[in-house]
Amino acid sequence: MKHFIGFALLLISTLITHAQVNNVIKITDQKGNPVPSASVHILNTDVFLLTNQSGEFSIPGLPKGYYSIEISSVGFARVEKQIQIPLISLAPSADQLDAVVVTAEKKESNIQNVPVSITALSSRDIDAYRLWASRDLKGIVSNLYAADPGDGRNVISIRGIVSTSYDPAVVTYIDGVPQFTLDTYIPQLFDVDHIDVLKGPQGTLYGRNALGGVINIVTRKPDDALHASVELSAGNYGLQRYTFQFSAPLIKGKLFLGAAGLYEGSNGFYTNDFNNSHFDIQHRFADNIYLKWLLNPAWSFTLNVKNLWNRNQGAFTLNPSVADAFVNPYHLDQNATGEMIDNTLNSSLMIRHSGAKMDFSSLTAYQSNYRYYQTPVDGDFSPLDIISIVNNYGKPWNKVNTWTEELRLSSPAASVSPFKWAMGSYLFLQKVPNRQGVHFGADAALAGSPDSNYTIINTTKIENKGLAFYGQAEYSFAEKWKVAGGLRYDYQQSYSDVSGLYLPDGSTTGFLTQPDTSGKTNFHALSPMLSLTYQAGQYAHIYASYNRGYRTGGLTQLSSDPSQPPLYPYQPEYSNNYELGFKSNYFNNRLHANLALFYATVQDVQVPTLILPDAITVIKNAGGLTSKGFEAELQGLVLPGFEITYHFGYTHALYTSGKLSSNGNAEELDGKHQVFTPDMTSMLTVQYSRTLSKSVSAFIRGEWYYFGKQYFDLSNTQAQTSYQLINASTGIGYKQLNLSCWFRNISGTKYIAYAYDFGAARLGDPFTFGVSLKYRIR
Repeated sequence: MKHFIGFALLLISTLITHAQVNNVIKITDQKGNPVPSASVHILNTDVFLLTNQSGEFSIPGLPKGYYSIEISSVGFARVEKQIQIPLISLAPSADQLDAVVVTAEKKESNIQNVPVSITALSSRDIDAYRLWASRDLKGIVSNLYAADPGDGRNVISIRGIVSTSYDPAVVTYIDGVPQFTLDTYIPQLFDVDHIDVLKGPQGTLYGRNALGGVINIVTRKPDDALHASVELSAGNYGLQRYTFQFSAPLIKGKLFLGAAGLYEGSNGFYTNDFNNSHFDIQHRFADNIYLKWLLNPAWSFTLNVKNLWNRNQGAFTLNPSVADAFVNPYHLDQNATGEMIDNTLNSSLMIRHSGAKMDFSSLTAYQSNYRYYQTPVDGDFSPLDIISIVNNYGKPWNKVNTWTEELRLSSPAASVSPFKWAMGSYLFLQKVPNRQGVHFGADAALAGSPDSNYTIINTTKIENKGLAFYGQAEYSFAEKWKVAGGLRYDYQQSYSDVSGLYLPDGSTTGFLTQPDTSGKTNFHALSPMLSLTYQAGQYAHIYASYNRGYRTGGLTQLSSDPSQPPLYPYQPEYSNNYELGFKSNYFNNRLHANLALFYATVQDVQVPTLILPDAITVIKNAGGLTSKGFEAELQGLVLPGFEITYHFGYTHALYTSGKLSSNGNAEELDGKHQVFTPDMTSMLTVQYSRTLSKSVSAFIRGEWYYFGKQYFDLSNTQAQTSYQLINASTGIGYKQLNLSCWFRNISGTKYIAYAYDFGAARLGDPFTFGVSLKYRIR
């Protein structure tokens, strides 16, 4: 059977018992032909190998036991099976769906064996969906929505649990490192091997801010072969995107180097009528560099550095109201147009040991973000000189620094025991020195200001530090049953120092509006989990689970609203999730079907209030929330090369108690819908791929998305009705060269992507199109 050119992974979950001498395993296709130069990864270790010209590889001198193996080779689908002889047969990717390996439990496992609702996307999926940033996961992952304010940050919700402050409710991990806040994570997606989205709280293993779920991003890892690729993309609105990826052994089997880079730029979608110019011109550079040393099969050391340099000339593409956004789409009228400078650094050192008695890992990370506006940006979203935001006060102001350390012990990867365990500790220190000014210009009287041409400068210095201890274990019994349980304890201490200054234009002194005042608070959190799994058949699992998660608390900022005093402690927000799920695959891995029902309660909901004209968010605990719904994700290979995927999610999230207070007003939240939570998400993709000759392949693909009604304010007065989006792509491949054309939002649907509770709104992206050319070696 003919094989089309494409990148695919193969998972072999196999029982391989070996001594300290090497065992030889052979990889063949379905006709018995050897598969040379296939990449082999022994899961839950840092051992990567290559098959020789006979399709054979040897397992190095790891401890005795049973190992799962992941194999990558061009043109073959991932399969999962157990073998008792050293021969593995691969099926063409046109004839079988991929098996899926995830790291949901901080170890590599088959997705069908993990008692959590997970959407897993391989590198092939990432290319097919054209996922260029984490916000593009919207709709692809059932019950996930990513609101887009336009400044590069994402307001992500899963199952009605929403990120409403700089401490997210859905935490993102990149290569095992938690992206601590919305400031310090890198949303651009390139050089990515796979993405796992865990739905529901994951507090036991992932800790703080895993209230609604986890987005786990894993970049590509090196092996003993040379890998390189270059991709060039161009589209309307001046879009340009260039990426490269390179990895190679510096010392074969010992020392590996990898590097990847990205450039993105566009003229933006918005026109500023104030000066008839492009408003949101953007360009950014990013890199991902790593060096890995494999001391021996048991010990490895990996150093990784990631950078993002982002420049955005129109960070706040906002119209004064939702109505204005639709009346004059993609036009705004702002007099202050400062460029946003946004530099982010993520670095880490991973030390890993695979032992006969236990496995050990240490992950040390440092993250920083320096974000400011070179000149003031518009705070009233109008051509008048009323309010502008100033924060370019130089370093160290507005530079966030975070240090984290995680130590982990677990049962060995080769363990054959029905009892498996993991335990660990987590430490962090975060420093946030923030200084921001609100300038009242010549027209300040229109905002009710008794004076004009002055700046109110608020200074806040925050220090957060904490620690956590966790443990989780699972036990398999009676052949088809497995029970798992775990507990995590978190402690955090928060300190904040605030001061305020009134500074007339032209003055260098001014006078204090808030003397230097400090406060501190601390809190604890317990996050248990419990699950029970039943293997209903060889390829079907039923599970029931309970998980608890939390979002960190803190101290309120200084604002001009006297009803919102500074240094007021707000407590963590807790969620309790009950879930019943079913996972299966049928017809020799040609159909995957995963279903889940969930019911969640949230206590001490953190309700945000945007204080104007300060443009800061003040958090308070206010009542409770319930969220319930279900998810269905189906994927089928109907005919060779003809694949259909359907994802559906329903969420009903309502406040059950609480009050919203701002500027002396109070409103009951009972019965109000959660914000940024469509009641329904639905996606259908159809793709047909065909091998035209030994060297030529082609595909055509269509995607349909549906998003239900959602609200943007807790009063439920601003809403976006349901809408649909249609995307399409087609392409042709010749050997290592691939050319594709893509089209997004083909119908030109206009919808609100983000809106503030005071009314300002931003439209979602219009119809876009472009071409991509990719060349790869291996």
